[in-house]
Amino acid sequence: MKTHGSREFAVTPVSAHAVWLMAMLLVLPAVVVVALFASQDLPDPGARPGLGLALLVIVAVSLVSAVGLRRRRVALDGDHLRVVAGLFSQAVAIGAIELERARIVDLAEHSELRPAIKTLGMSLPGYQAGHFRLRAKLGKAFCLVTDTRRVLWLPLRDGKQQLLLSLERPQALLDALRGR
Repeated sequence: MKTHGSREFAVTPVSAHAVWLMAMLLVLPAVVVVALFASQDLPDPGARPGLGLALLVIVAVSLVSAVGLRRRRVALDGDHLRVVAGLFSQAVAIGAIELERARIVDLAEHSELRPAIKTLGMSLPGYQAGHFRLRAKLGKAFCLVTDTRRVLWLPLRDGKQQLLLSLERPQALLDALRGR
């Protein structure tokens, strides 16, 4: 079997809105915990260790979330399409993709393809990464969606799963897949 080298495709950057929202969701609880920790008026002085643990958990979640937002990769590697979306990854054999149906879509127009229920992933307005169930009961999808206006939809031949990818040049990946 002939193998091809690895070729990467640039993922559309995460919007500043999603980054700010993530920061606020993580910084605000940390500020509250630090304020409580610094307060001399705690009703229960024994609460300090619990507040310290809460702050440690918030810092750990913040670090994991930051890594998740930065870790995005789509590559053709040999006979597989490899997608890294935050803390999750998926490798799909090119032969398993139904290329004749694949297309670039706007999720506002094709709302049935929108990620609806997160099963194992990360989701913010403007960012979905990982495993989701789609609206209209179209099955499951592995998503790396950072811009809903230009998403490469790649259905798999099993009919149960698909890939949704936000790329700077989605047509380039589609052409490369069809060329293989």
